[in-house]
Amino acid sequence: MTDSPASRPVTIVTGGSRGIGAAIAERLASDGHDLVLTYRVAADEAAIVAESCRARGARVLLVRADLADADAARSVVPAALAEFGRITGLVNNAGVTMRIGGYLDLDLDEVERMLRINVLAPIAVTRDALEAMSTERGGEGGVVVNISSGAATTGSPDTYVPYAMSKAAINAMTIGLSKEFGPQGVRINTVSPGTAYTDIHAAGGRPNAPAERAPGIPLRRAAHPHEIADAVAYFFGAGAAFTTGADLRVAGGS
Repeated sequence: MTDSPASRPVTIVTGGSRGIGAAIAERLASDGHDLVLTYRVAADEAAIVAESCRARGARVLLVRADLADADAARSVVPAALAEFGRITGLVNNAGVTMRIGGYLDLDLDEVERMLRINVLAPIAVTRDALEAMSTERGGEGGVVVNISSGAATTGSPDTYVPYAMSKAAINAMTIGLSKEFGPQGVRINTVSPGTAYTDIHAAGGRPNAPAERAPGIPLRRAAHPHEIADAVAYFFGAGAAFTTGADLRVAGGS
């Protein structure tokens, strides 16, 4: 790719300060993208990721946003446009699970916050991004990759059924929007990780989940974040130019 700023892709990665989001940011930076990375509270971690991406040649904007808040979610694309003047890509990566447990033990306030982050925020950010990228509205076209989960098709019984529901909603969004915006120059796909080595499990109360689940995974291990990032990078590449509405499952056979 050329180093001319006007020709470099400009991609938003929500939740880009750690884990899978950080790996995605670093991979896209290596592939020639300029980046807008959102984070909620991990400012130091976000700064480290930003510097890592800059070392790979990327221009990087950090946006602090609690995506559970609708106004914060709606601030992301305007911030990107103010900094770069254009956007060509979006990775809806930010997400939370919830405390692991049975359905009858749910905390509805926790479920509501999870749905705001996992469903309403992607709806809001994607709407704004599509408006900026649509060729019918003066945009250049672009790529959206939604990070879902293998849980969307397993249901995650006795673990976090509402989280699985939230990711099934993301899968439906990919299918519908890929058909609506394909004629407007935007490709929209999903990457569905299985269990991965990230701190999302500790947040859910089960930090050893990757090791506990490994015996039940056909490849006998959890995923590393860079393996999810590789799948995301595929959808941004020339090899996926005729691929939209797809779901690439990166779950070790689960």
